[in-house]
Amino acid sequence: MSDALSEALLILAVGMITVFAILGLVVLSGQVLIRVTNRFIPEVQVAKPLRSSNRSNLAKKRKAIEKKKLAAIVAAVEVVTGGQGHIERIEKI
Repeated sequence: MSDALSEALLILAVGMITVFAILGLVVLSGQVLIRVTNRFIPEVQVAKPLRSSNRSNLAKKRKAIEKKKLAAIVAAVEVVTGGQGHIERIEKI
């Protein structure tokens, strides 16, 4: 092989090893960050179920939304989430 070709292959090998090492460091640092975060930062508490008095208010709010609009919202959520999402509450802003 000529000197230029062997030098090009050497540069190629060094560059690929460097890229592999840096990507490995990125993955490892990401895993360490995730583990530290999960260990020291508490999870968000899920809201408690609605009380019966709040349910009647929620039912009144649901009646305020037109049936066609509600059907469109439900259909959009089904399409976007692939049928796995559900609507818990709808509020006007």
